[in-house]
Amino acid sequence: MAPALLAAGLLLAGCGGTAEADAGHDHAAGEAPATVSGPSNPYDGLYLQSPYQKPEFTLTDQSGAAYDFQAQTADGPTLLFFGYTNCPDICPTTMADVAVALQTVDPAVAERTHVVFVTTDPTRDSPEVLGEYLARFGTGVAPAIVGLTGDQSQIDAAQLAAGVPLAEDMGQQHSSLLLLYGTDGEASVAFDAGNTSRDIAHDLALVAAE
Repeated sequence: MAPALLAAGLLLAGCGGTAEADAGHDHAAGEAPATVSGPSNPYDGLYLQSPYQKPEFTLTDQSGAAYDFQAQTADGPTLLFFGYTNCPDICPTTMADVAVALQTVDPAVAERTHVVFVTTDPTRDSPEVLGEYLARFGTGVAPAIVGLTGDQSQIDAAQLAAGVPLAEDMGQQHSSLLLLYGTDGEASVAFDAGNTSRDIAHDLALVAAE
C-alpha cells in the first residue's frame, strides 16, 4: 500500500465527537507528518517516520508527589496519553485497550512498561480523582497507571513538549494519540482510536526488544 500521510500528534478528538486535524506541528518545527505504513514500517500502530522526542515536564501524580516524567520513565517503554476523567468514550476505551495489551504481552515486558495519563482538565481532575479513575484499569501485572495533573500552564506546557496540540473546550477536545516511547527517548509509533489492544501489544513487544 502506498504511504499515507497523517498529521500525527495533531489529532484533536472531541469526546463524543469526531477527530479533527490541526494545521501546525508543535513538537519540532519543520518536521514532516507521520508516514503510516510502507515497506520499512514494522508497526501495527501509526508509524512516526520523524520520531517524537520524549518530553521533559514535572507534574503532580495521584499521590500528590512531584513526578518528573522523563526521569521516572527512563528504564522501560513508556505509553503517554492526554485526556480527562469525565471523557465518555475515547479516554476509557484507550485506557482499557492499554490494560488488555499489558495483560497480553510477556509479563517481563509489562513489568517494565510505564503508562502515564496526563489530564487535560486540571480544574476537575485532582490527584484523588485521577487515582480513583485510573485504578479501574489496573492489570495486576504492570505497574499502576500514573495520573498527572497541575495548573493549566503546566498542562499546556506538557502537551506542547510532547508534540500534541493544546486541548480546547475545558480539555474536552484533546489529542487522541497514545504515544509509545522506547528507552532511547523516542517514539516511532503511536496509536489512535482506530487501533486495538492487539496493535498496542504487538508494538510494545517490538519497542521493548529494541
